[in-house]
Amino acid sequence: MEILTAEQLAEMTCAPGESGVARYPDDKVAEQLGHLDGWQVTEDGKRIRKEWTVANFLAGLEFFSQVGEIAEEICHHPDLHLVGYKNLAIEIWTHTLDGLSENDFILAAKINRIPAR
Repeated sequence: MEILTAEQLAEMTCAPGESGVARYPDDKVAEQLGHLDGWQVTEDGKRIRKEWTVANFLAGLEFFSQVGEIAEEICHHPDLHLVGYKNLAIEIWTHTLDGLSENDFILAAKINRIPAR
């Protein structure tokens, strides 16, 4: 798989349905994440995760609402975590692969375009 910039990924559309997507090569994951500010591989190597601290509870809900709109639009849904009223985390992976696909990096790039207050 070709390593893409964040801009290239953010302009892409997720492949429809998780059953037809390929697992992202493990040796390329870190290289691709180098183009996605703040995202890291989880300890199990199966997900990518990013954390934010926002101004307050409502700012967190607003951010998650915007993430939800994008997720619905591209039919790829992350796990959203709100902890301690203003600490946010998002984890993304392709459920059917129990690992990562290009769709995960596309969603991460789109999420990075949303400002977190």
